[in-house]
Amino acid sequence: MRIGYLMNAYPMTSTTFIRREIHALEATGVSIARYAIRPWSEPLVDDQDKAEQHKTFYLLVGRLPALLADFAAETLANPKGLWRALQGWWQLWRNAGGGFVPHVAYLLEAVSLKRRAIRDGITHLHTHFSTNSAAVAMLCHRLGGPGYSFTAHGPDEFVDWGRSSLALKVSEARFVVAISEFCRVQLARAAGMAHWDKIEIVRCGIDPSEFAPSNAPFDAEAPFVTVGRLCPQKAQTLIVEAAAQVVVRHPDLRIVLIGDGETRGAIEAAIARHGLQDNITLLGWRDNAEVRRQLEAARALLLPSFAEGLPVVIMEALALARPVISTYIAGIPELVDDSCGWIIPAGSVDDIAAAMDSAFETPPESLARKGAEGCRRVEARHDVNKNARQLRALFNATEGGAANGKPSPDCLDARKEPVQ
Repeated sequence: MRIGYLMNAYPMTSTTFIRREIHALEATGVSIARYAIRPWSEPLVDDQDKAEQHKTFYLLVGRLPALLADFAAETLANPKGLWRALQGWWQLWRNAGGGFVPHVAYLLEAVSLKRRAIRDGITHLHTHFSTNSAAVAMLCHRLGGPGYSFTAHGPDEFVDWGRSSLALKVSEARFVVAISEFCRVQLARAAGMAHWDKIEIVRCGIDPSEFAPSNAPFDAEAPFVTVGRLCPQKAQTLIVEAAAQVVVRHPDLRIVLIGDGETRGAIEAAIARHGLQDNITLLGWRDNAEVRRQLEAARALLLPSFAEGLPVVIMEALALARPVISTYIAGIPELVDDSCGWIIPAGSVDDIAAAMDSAFETPPESLARKGAEGCRRVEARHDVNKNARQLRALFNATEGGAANGKPSPDCLDARKEPVQ
């Protein structure tokens, strides 16, 4: 079995879960070729990501002459396939309501990908996120290339699914992966219940061997740790506002923010306005090892987001036996509740402050119990090796000709593996 993984940009610091999934699949014997439309625009900080970059074939980088040559060759050799692709392309462009140049790029990329995938012996393409990479995979399939599937995460994918042609992408895929029950429901709402059986839940995961439970004490020095892009959806500015309340009662408050992004300036301004320079530290992006070290020492992971799918950093923190403070949105309540942390309404500064107060006032042994329960849940639901076996079974079904997305008997056996 030779699978092609197609991503918009790969590798990225914020999508370590894709690299882990690829490695876990390869450990089961699946051969995987990496394709991406472009490299990530920011510097990579992790050595494993840097190694992945060298394994990835980029469709756009310095390849305009090759893209045009591939299109000309495909026009002569495969006019029927090109006509099918053009019909799909027109639907994508019409539904988007514009964006002619990007959609032309999708078609050129699809032609080049199809020819490359056939040369590489690819039998199936899989992509993460239902955006432009899924569009390219769909057009590639219409050209006569391998069938495709995609994993949907949310939340942006479910904001305007008509413009993104989500229903079309689901209908033409061999199968679709949802990372949570919530995500599966959103896909069914977009594509219709006729496709319910095509949508499989395969949760994102981590390798438990990389995240042994931490024995670090929950003492006065233990900080709250936030990990993720600094952006409005992650609500880090509200963390600063909540900290201004908490520091009055707990002067030893420490918060560590890992990540970077467009709201860094606003966060720094809020820190200065409230005089919290000694309480809040911005580290920028850090490699996986440093993120793990920071989480190991945390009082709790703090992630009061407005919009998420189901963040992998929550799984990482819980696997390290650290409690989590997060919001009651999307797939998060499927993993986090009061047994392993605090779950609060999105957008409430007072609730963020109250959760941090509670984490300060909870005895260390109770914090440890929350962490242990979180660790148990991650081992049961989010072991990347177990979940890779689920995904491999779905790929096996496509090898057996299950192009309509209905699982083969082997796939049904794999789905009997408990995902609690």
